[in-house]
Formats: sequence, C-alpha cells, structure tokens
Amino acid sequence: MSWIDRSFPTSATPSDLVGRVLGLNPGMMTGPGTNTYLVGRRDPILIDTGAGVPEYPPLLERYLAQRGWARPSRIILTHRHPDHLGGVSQLRARFRGIHVSKMIFRDKSLPESVQDLRDGQKVEADGATLIAVHTPGHASDHLCYYLVEEKALFTGDVILGGSTTVIPSDDGDLLDYLDSLRRLQAMDVRRIYPAHGPVIEDGPAKIAEYLEHRMLRERQILEALADGVETIPAIVARIYVDVALALHPVAALSVESHLKKLAREGRAHEDKQPDRPSRWS
Repeated sequence: MSWIDRSFPTSATPSDLVGRVLGLNPGMMTGPGTNTYLVGRRDPILIDTGAGVPEYPPLLERYLAQRGWARPSRIILTHRHPDHLGGVSQLRARFRGIHVSKMIFRDKSLPESVQDLRDGQKVEADGATLIAVHTPGHASDHLCYYLVEEKALFTGDVILGGSTTVIPSDDGDLLDYLDSLRRLQAMDVRRIYPAHGPVIEDGPAKIAEYLEHRMLRERQILEALADGVETIPAIVARIYVDVALALHPVAALSVESHLKKLAREGRAHEDKQPDRPSRWS
C-alpha cells in the first residue's frame, strides 16, 4: 500500500491545457485517489468524476473558480468502474444539463442519459482536441483519450502512476490488455496523465515497462507450473514473496488473467476441482 501518498496534492495544474482534481478516495486499489482532469482553456471538458465522495464537488468548484471557470462544458468517462463514474449524479446536481459520455459496451447499468462515445471520435474543447482510443483489457468499455496538442494520453486505468494495472476476472482480458498496450506503443505519446498517481513524463518508457512486466510475470508463472506448482494461491505465494499478504488477493487476479491467456493459447490447462482451487498444469 506504499503508493497511497497522503501528501499527493488535491488539485494541480500540470500544463496550460490540463488541470487535475483528486477524487479524495485513497485506498489499496486507488493509490492517492482517482484523478479527474479538466482539459481546455475555457469551458473545459472533465474526464471522469471520481467515486462520489461528498467532499469532491466542493473541491472541484474551488479549482474551477481558481481558474476562472464557471463549470465543465461536458463530462467524458474512461470506463464504468465506480471510482470513475460514481460522481456523475453529484455533478449533474451541481451542473444542470451537463452532458455525460462514455463508450456504451456490455454495460449492465448506467446513469440515465449517458451518450455513446466511440473509438476514434473527436471531442473538441477550447484549444484542445481529444481523440477516444478504445483500450479494452482492464475493462471491456475502456477508453483512453489522446490530447493532440500535447501528444499526451489520458490513460484511465490502463497505465497508472505508481503501480501496475489489475485485470479483473469478470470483465478483464489479458490478451486484449496486451493488444491495447501495443496499440498505445504505436502512437506518438509523450506524456501520460493516469487516473491514479502522478503524471508520467516519459510515456514510451512507461508503456514498454508495462509490457516487459507482463512478460516477466508470464515467464514466472510458466516456471512455477513446470516445477509442479498447481494452484493460483500457491503460484502467488511463490512469485509475490516480497509483496504484502494483504495484496495477495489482488495478485491472484493477475495470475488468473495470465493463466486464462495461456489456456487460450494452448500453453496451460485448467483442471477444475469441486470446492477447491483449480489445478493448473
């Protein structure tokens, strides 16, 4: 839990076109909290809304006032997870009539009147152009946003500042995630604005680091299987020996995502056990 930085600023202005307001929801999965971003010179676009913490809307309004802004022009979301869209109802109550958009894809439920936003679609702000980039893997509906004027990328939960990304077992897919990283690697990305943690100044190096990390984990899992380590808890205990036990359930999600990928590739086999963890070989 070392990436929960209590000194992380609640608001900041990392560039002339980008302001950041923290969602005030620190935790094991969120680090210092969910970053929300205001993009543009006037009438800015808000990327993500935080988790719905009561203290967030007043903090957002204070930052808007500091910048001489009355309100966001619209809201766009990276994906459906609650720490990113949990504040939608709060902000609709504060800013009547504000439009909210995301990629609508496999959503079981959403706030009312959310507009669809597709891969490649442009979202224009004053002095800023954002292009939606579909990047599934962490979530099937995940969008990053490419800021043309800065050659920068708002990565949501695809790339984080201070930790690696979890691939959830329900809607996550490691093969999709690796494809998404490779798609981002092929783009002209310089700076990264992640949804959690500080700005990443060397975007290409961070994307390469994420890909290398996943390949390292895959090699470690294959070595464990070759040595007869058969269950996810046992693989986690072997590979994540230097990680706090409290984080092992999160690590298990990562191991599971790798094993599912290997099974799809015909490189691992799952033997499901009644009332016990599956055995893998």
